[in-house]
Amino acid sequence: MAITLHRAEGLQSDEGESLALECPYCGVYANMSPQAVPEAAQLIETQPKHVGLVYQCDACRAPVFLRFAVKEIGEDHVELYRNFAELERPTERFAFSYLPRETEVLFREALACYSNNSFNAFASMCRRTAASAFRALGEGSKMRGFDEVMQAQEIAGMDDESFAPIKLIIFESGDDERLPLLNRIQAGILLEVMKDLLYQSFVRRGKLTRALKVRQFFVQESDFASTA
Repeated sequence: MAITLHRAEGLQSDEGESLALECPYCGVYANMSPQAVPEAAQLIETQPKHVGLVYQCDACRAPVFLRFAVKEIGEDHVELYRNFAELERPTERFAFSYLPRETEVLFREALACYSNNSFNAFASMCRRTAASAFRALGEGSKMRGFDEVMQAQEIAGMDDESFAPIKLIIFESGDDERLPLLNRIQAGILLEVMKDLLYQSFVRRGKLTRALKVRQFFVQESDFASTA
């Protein structure tokens, strides 16, 4: 989506005047309609490097703030890069109740870093979360976790070089100074890998254990009733 602000026509884009993303307030993936747009004449005069636009979520009508980098400033228009930064990101959800307390605290903080676009702080917290999870799971858990992550790499169809930072963050131990710097795409991949790793290690096991106990309880109740 290319966005251009004209002196006369105002906001124009190659996909109409709306875009779609997950609303940080209602969590719905919805169209966003422009609500507050700076005037091209003022931008041409001040020559900023970034421009802020306010959109409105079509689902809940909340304002959503986006920041665009300026690509070109002409005599009668300002062209913006198609990529934008979400100043308020949706809160990531997870079944935290199944995690050990320490792992839960660390992963909550990791997700808070991600939601605030602090991707390298997110990487550091993911390393601490993974270490906490492996301690809670006990001997051999790191190797089992590595197998899960390698399976995720295969499903994603990513080559070893592209996936290397993810494995380094989760499985390497030592100083955070050795952690690679992450961009938005890499942070998104790390997020999904961490969620899958924790789900397979704790949530799936917890849900299955609870379901089996419920089934066992009803079987025992049925057996008791039949012998009464």
